[in-house]
Amino acid sequence: MNNKRPVNLDLTKFSFPLPALTSIVHRITGFALFFGMVFLLYALDLSLSGPEGFASIKECMESVVAKLLVWGIVSALLYHLVAGIKHLLMDMGIGETLEGGVLGAKLTIVFSVILIVLAGVWIW
Repeated sequence: MNNKRPVNLDLTKFSFPLPALTSIVHRITGFALFFGMVFLLYALDLSLSGPEGFASIKECMESVVAKLLVWGIVSALLYHLVAGIKHLLMDMGIGETLEGGVLGAKLTIVFSVILIVLAGVWIW
């Protein structure tokens, strides 16, 4: 059998278009949100357990690591939200062309970066 399909694909040699990259990042942020909620729900449970739990969470949230973790989760949420709105617009028939997809991907990145920077300012 003379099969000419590649056996081992090296994904670093591929050049993905911008809409594909934004879609992949959208999936990654959804995955990150799923696991990030574990930390946020634990912090919520501890903070609602009583004054001691609230004080311990408040003290923990003053650390740089906790602020980075929260900023990462909020950043994933904001990107996922903006990309989800783009996908909803595409489901309604807006931006389904090749040019519209590229423009939508660029707008997704621009709005996400603006919101993520604003969230960083708010958290810090």
